[in-house]
This record gives sequence, structure tokens and C-alpha cells, in this order.
Amino acid sequence: MANTRWTRLRGLIGVRDLPEGHGIVIEPCHGVHCMFMSIPIDVIYVDKNHRVVGLDPAMKPWTIGKIYRNSRYVIEAPVGTIERTRTQIGDQLRVVMA
Repeated sequence: MANTRWTRLRGLIGVRDLPEGHGIVIEPCHGVHCMFMSIPIDVIYVDKNHRVVGLDPAMKPWTIGKIYRNSRYVIEAPVGTIERTRTQIGDQLRVVMA
């Protein structure tokens, strides 16, 4: 969970491998960047009711994602997560943090 100014800014910078089933939740967050990152990621934008409001599949390093003003938090996950889980805009999520 990245919920401080520093951890939100850092996100997954410096991560060289992100295994399936792993990722990071960034809250609050309306948009992400992949500056200084070495791996592509899937990004899922979620509102305060835990509904998916945006998707950025396979964001490449050194790119900037879209802004979703109605997003409360984002999930940064390994590339392929959106496709594998068939996540779509409007899906209701249940987030369990371990």
C-alpha cells in the first residue's frame, strides 16, 4: 500500500520483476507515471465504491497514464493481469490487503 506522498511517488520504481499475483495499491491516486521504471505494468483505476473506472494495460516505462478524476486509488500489477482476470470498466472489486 502506497499512501504517503513519498510511497505514492515511488510506486514500483526500482522493481525489476513483478510476479503474477503481486502489485501495489496507490491511494489516493487519479493518474500514474512510469518514469524511471524498468518494467511495463497494468494499471487499474478504481473509485471510492471499488468500481473500475479506467484501465491502462501494458503501460511502458517512461510513459504517463491518463487522469481519471473519479478514481480513488489505482492498482499497479504485472502486465497481463487485466487480460488474465478479464477486468473491465464497471467491474466491482473486492480488495483484500495482506
